[in-house]
Amino acid sequence: MLDWVADPNIWIGFFTLVALEIVLGIDNIIFISILAGKLPPEQRDRARVLGLAAALISRLLLLFGLSWVVQLTEPLFTVLGQEISGRDLILLLGGLFLLGKSVTEIHHAMEAPTGEDGRKPAAVSFTSVIVQIMVLDVVFSLDSVITAVGMVDELGVMIAAVVVAVVVMLFASGPISRFVDAHPTIKMLALSFLVLIGVVLVAEGLDQHIPKGYIYFAMAFSVIVELLNIRVRSRHAKKQQAHQEGGTPS
Repeated sequence: MLDWVADPNIWIGFFTLVALEIVLGIDNIIFISILAGKLPPEQRDRARVLGLAAALISRLLLLFGLSWVVQLTEPLFTVLGQEISGRDLILLLGGLFLLGKSVTEIHHAMEAPTGEDGRKPAAVSFTSVIVQIMVLDVVFSLDSVITAVGMVDELGVMIAAVVVAVVVMLFASGPISRFVDAHPTIKMLALSFLVLIGVVLVAEGLDQHIPKGYIYFAMAFSVIVELLNIRVRSRHAKKQQAHQEGGTPS
């Protein structure tokens, strides 16, 4: 019954799927980090944990409903000659929601007033943040589960890979969130990524496939450039501080 456990091909598929699930979960972590960052500091860790727990639950429910996932590709109706399936509808609605939310967050980051202490006033509740995370979790989970179904045949391998990936994401979400909060330019870059992902989801919903390798390469390249900029700014600030301290008269 468990002969597949000793099959090396199964383990190769498992580790490959774990890696892909983590990559596919990066955008989910970014979204959760940005939304959790709007909460008071004492609530952020709990929001991240609950958000990733919701992501895990939605992925597992979709995996157990494999027959339903397969049926999502069947056309439901046609609009202007374009067949729309259940998967397309979820991707379209999720992409539009992500576009609207990302653009709104960019607007708040650029235009929203700050208080006397320089912090933005709290405009959302803990419940609303969790609800928004859960809505997008469904979209991100659908992409993740479809990838799992296409890669391996054993349900146990899919479940194990998804659980391991979410656990890794759980440990990575804290450092990523703190890094994003500490660097406003990284947060703006992350929001731009979410806009890009929203466009990709809408395109996928309209059966316009965009290879994800191009998207991830562009994101990785942008992050590397921005990390170099942060390092240059940090070194420049240290040199300037050392120069000012050295030039201060005794």
